Amino acid sequence: MRALRILLVLLVVVGGLFVAADRAALYFAESEAEDRVSISGGVSGRTEISIKGFPFLTQLAASELDRVDVTLTDMNTEAAGRAIRVSEVRARLHDVKLGSGYSTATAARATGTAVVSYEDLTAAAEDGVTVAYGGDGKVKVTGTVEVLGRPITRSVVSTVTRVDGDTIKVRADKVPGEGIPGIEQLVRARTDFEGQVDGLPKGLELQEVQVTGNGLEIALNGSDVSLTG
Repeated sequence: MRALRILLVLLVVVGGLFVAADRAALYFAESEAEDRVSISGGVSGRTEISIKGFPFLTQLAASELDRVDVTLTDMNTEAAGRAIRVSEVRARLHDVKLGSGYSTATAARATGTAVVSYEDLTAAAEDGVTVAYGGDGKVKVTGTVEVLGRPITRSVVSTVTRVDGDTIKVRADKVPGEGIPGIEQLVRARTDFEGQVDGLPKGLELQEVQVTGNGLEIALNGSDVSLTG
């Protein structure tokens, strides 16, 4: 009976050491991954990576992670050739296979959400154009045009849609002065725009764009998503 108790104590101690080693290895891996993303991923803000599943060491030995959750803030990308800041990206990666030396990784499935604020949309728009929340799932775009030598500022309520897979299009529902020759074209030239979002990992695609009070929320989805830096 005493021998059984000693064996149980030993099993508890060994199990505790294994858990401690597993958690230490997990913490190191998450920290190393966060550093690599911050350096190579165009991220100037916070990077958080959480590797799910237990034990971690057996996943690492098999070079396949069950799930990895990623949160990035202040990520820089491009749209229509202009730099644009994405205020937050949250992604959930499933069945992540690690390459030789852990230098590459591919997720079998990935879902996520990216948020672009109106301040950052304004910064990426044409000079003199501002973008704000227009209420009821719309955006308000304000621009100034010159008519007969006089500057005229107009605001329009616009619909945001996804077109051609990775392009976001903003188009005014109605333009003040429609019917007056040349006015609509002048206003739309300032307030209507579209941009292709570049810099997403290979295999990750835009699915849906939702207009909220905080900015555009872009749903992301993909398969065989390459995470190579």
